[in-house]
Amino acid sequence: MFRSAFLARLAGFFAGGAATGAVAPTLPPRGAGPDVYRRLGVEPFINCTSTYTINGGSRQLPEVIAAVEQASHYHVNIDELMAKAGPRIAALLGGEAAMVSSGAAGAVTCGAAACVAGGDPEKMQKLPDTSGMKNECVVPAWSRSYYDHAVRAVGLRMIEVDTLASLERALGPHTALAHGQANLLAPNLPFTLRQYTEACHKRGVPVLIDAAADLPLKPNPYLAAGVDLVAYSGGKILRGPQTAGVLLGRQDLIRAAYQVSSPHITFGRSVKVSKEEIAGLVVAIEALFSTRNREAEDRQWLAWFEHIRSRIQQVPGVTASIVLPRDRSYYPTLQIDWDPARIGLEAGELGARLLAGSPRVMTHAEGEGRGFVLRPAAMYPGEHTIVADRLVEEFRKAPGAKPKPVLHPPAANLAGRWEVTIAFAAGSTTWNLYLDHDGNQLRGVYRSPVVPEGSLTGSISAERVEIRSHGRHEGMEFRYVFSGAARQDRMEGNVALGWEDGSSPWVARRVP
Repeated sequence: MFRSAFLARLAGFFAGGAATGAVAPTLPPRGAGPDVYRRLGVEPFINCTSTYTINGGSRQLPEVIAAVEQASHYHVNIDELMAKAGPRIAALLGGEAAMVSSGAAGAVTCGAAACVAGGDPEKMQKLPDTSGMKNECVVPAWSRSYYDHAVRAVGLRMIEVDTLASLERALGPHTALAHGQANLLAPNLPFTLRQYTEACHKRGVPVLIDAAADLPLKPNPYLAAGVDLVAYSGGKILRGPQTAGVLLGRQDLIRAAYQVSSPHITFGRSVKVSKEEIAGLVVAIEALFSTRNREAEDRQWLAWFEHIRSRIQQVPGVTASIVLPRDRSYYPTLQIDWDPARIGLEAGELGARLLAGSPRVMTHAEGEGRGFVLRPAAMYPGEHTIVADRLVEEFRKAPGAKPKPVLHPPAANLAGRWEVTIAFAAGSTTWNLYLDHDGNQLRGVYRSPVVPEGSLTGSISAERVEIRSHGRHEGMEFRYVFSGAARQDRMEGNVALGWEDGSSPWVARRVP
């Protein structure tokens, strides 16, 4: 009885539905007080990172927030809601079918699972064990990224290609799908997106594109090039719910993707999307084709940038330039740079000062460089003046040029092989390092349980040592900074694992 009812609802998923009108915004005024955060000891900030998930995504449209709030007061069946929301979104975006997903990553995962399982209930339950199934995914080498996890989670093995000839060789009986990022539309690549899709379709292989950061355009450039499935984030320039997304494309694959996703008790149960997110995303897409004016948004953002640029360039040594997007899917940004001979701050130091001040300002000022990009889609009207003032304040009170570090004779010769133990949050790992030592400079290679060979560069001054590693596994790059004290047969200190991962203690022992 339960299964029959479920299948009956699922059959209506593509039946269509009446258009849903936009919800009129009924929001409290901004600035009423973010007590929901402050009572936990978390102070909000002005967000100049636009669509970064870690900073909450872009600024949601008022009508989206109103729709989410309204939807939270009522209960509906998710299958019934998706049966109406999917066709509505597809009609607006110009695809055969669509489904609301748990972000763009959830859309990619469910789309990849659809290509593997094809709606087969037994295969859906077996995932991510893909033994006995098609379990390979081809991907252009230049289109790999950390977000490959969304595909690999299904149990697929990624096969890199870099020419049409290597693509033809890679496509075979085990190929479940072809994948790629939005950069497959860029010019001057070894092959075009159209050539990619045509080669795959000759072998019956569907193509899935992760266009998370894009604004969905109509006509859709990916579908026009023959792509079967394309994933978008709802929380980026679409300005919908941060944790919602869209999977758009072929009707049979969308149906299979929804079958393998939540609320159904199968592989995709973990990538759940709520009734509030579904309602909010529909309203965000409706607004894109009704109440929103992207040209007007860009004009407003450009005006903000002009104000910021004119203010900060009053500080000697600071320059700024507006960078216009390459196409309509994106938005303008402001590149800010400074002369280290006048302003002795690294980008990461400036970013920390902006975040520690009042009001707090979150930026892309990170690392050791002397510049960063400012992005507008999460800023509210009036905040640009505050950002300009805070930047001027920090630039003006910054120290002058940093003196060059004085290097002292090394306390030990570190040439040779070392065994390094890194203690992570809930486990540890062991690396093998091979170092060459020349004066104060260090170079070498390392091997870890994941990286077969990575590079090392560094320096030593007296006992103080710093070693930087660079390794790669599939689409992921790893850049660590080991710092600490060195003696003849032992080194120890802390290793910075990356801005999202914090740091961990490390100990190295010389191997005879």
